[in-house]
Amino acid sequence: MGSDDSDESRTDPRAPEDEPTTQADLPSSSAGGPSEDDGSTDGATDGHPQSEQADSEQASRSIEEMLLEFDEQEGLIRDRSLLDPNYVVEEDRIVGRDEQLQEVTKMLRVALGDNRPPNLFLYGPSGTGKSLITKAVCNNISRICETHDIKFGTIEVNCQDLDTLGVAVYELASQAADEAGVDVDVPKHGVATKEKWDELYRIVNENFDSVVFVLDELDMLVGRRDKQDPAFSRLLYQLSRAGANDELAAYISVVAISNDARMMESVGSRALSSFTPEDVHFDDYDANQLQAILRRRRDAFHENVLDDDVIPLAAAFAAQTHGDARKAIDLMRVAGELAEREGDERVREEHVRQAQDKVEKNRVLEVVRGISTQKELCLYATAAVAAETADGSARSTTGYRVYQFLTESIDADQYYQETYVNKMKELTTYSLVDFERRSHGPSSGMFLEFQFGERPETILETLREDSRIDMVSSEEVESVVNAQIRSET
Repeated sequence: MGSDDSDESRTDPRAPEDEPTTQADLPSSSAGGPSEDDGSTDGATDGHPQSEQADSEQASRSIEEMLLEFDEQEGLIRDRSLLDPNYVVEEDRIVGRDEQLQEVTKMLRVALGDNRPPNLFLYGPSGTGKSLITKAVCNNISRICETHDIKFGTIEVNCQDLDTLGVAVYELASQAADEAGVDVDVPKHGVATKEKWDELYRIVNENFDSVVFVLDELDMLVGRRDKQDPAFSRLLYQLSRAGANDELAAYISVVAISNDARMMESVGSRALSSFTPEDVHFDDYDANQLQAILRRRRDAFHENVLDDDVIPLAAAFAAQTHGDARKAIDLMRVAGELAEREGDERVREEHVRQAQDKVEKNRVLEVVRGISTQKELCLYATAAVAAETADGSARSTTGYRVYQFLTESIDADQYYQETYVNKMKELTTYSLVDFERRSHGPSSGMFLEFQFGERPETILETLREDSRIDMVSSEEVESVVNAQIRSET
């Protein structure tokens, strides 16, 4: 399921691959039927045996017929783009973010006067409108700048999949080139990072008067471990200093977006002094705001196909997990698709409940498939504790003791508590788990308390698909967890 971290020595044995199928394993076309060369004409038409080619053509026609049948159906969803959480909707569809919309607009609008806007730091939980607001404001600035003969550009990158500073700089240059309609003249690999910076500066200087760099999920850009500052700190420093050093003639603003409110604490002092952003906080949507968001998108469906309880239920599910608008919109989309596949004429409450189970498990699967076995063990241990507590939280001290039990049970490498905590902190970047520092009195000391964005039971069920974790009885894990929880009190 996962791949080991680079600092882990052991391998992760998996179940053996399926043995290749031999001819003897293949079933005959009809049980006890004649062989191909016995002269039989079973299944013949007009005296000629059916060939494999004819069977294939029939199968192709059947698939085509099914596709054409689906294409001819009116369906329930009219405009699927409105059910895409990343689609930039019209301003009247943006709700629950009036204050943030005004703040971002007021600070970036100085670009209309051919001036440099301030740098911004937008932070808050996933799915709370940070990227949506930024894109909407920049799109409007771009349209107005065209009428003022100002060459304005928005250069946006998502840092989640960028592993080094050099790759990030090349991606910025590539996005700038796309925005300007020109080519990048340096390769992605095989050249120094400075050459990529120079190329980025060249593209911006030759094609723009003003540029906003939007760095989404910036805290994910950590870079190489041997560097003192994380890569996102060095990126912020270089971009914010470029104008002062006359490397960029265009006015530039950097909008850093993060789910982590503490990200700026990890920014180096030099970068912090030159970046000096204006902070804009995005808090969770509540259930009423999520309902308003979904009502503004209900015309994604044909008229009168949504039951009255669909939107309130989807909003309620999303409100339970940090008020995530993306999840609410995803639930509506998946519920509609499930209703269509089942041939129903309406989207009902049952479809939303089915969508909730599917979206929740798919999200966990997406995260779990890409993490190392050690992170799986840390996550499983912590979720096992959260599943047994009244408030669904897990102390790091308790989770670590369960982690020790798991590693001993499957004879895996065991790391110190500090490493366990660090691996759990890394998992917070996936919005799967969050944490707060706690202290239950002078005698208990400090510890982290983890909370989960999804049901801990779903995480446990998903992780047990790993054969090594499934070796340990869930009842035995539950017994160990409860013993550790009792020892806390």
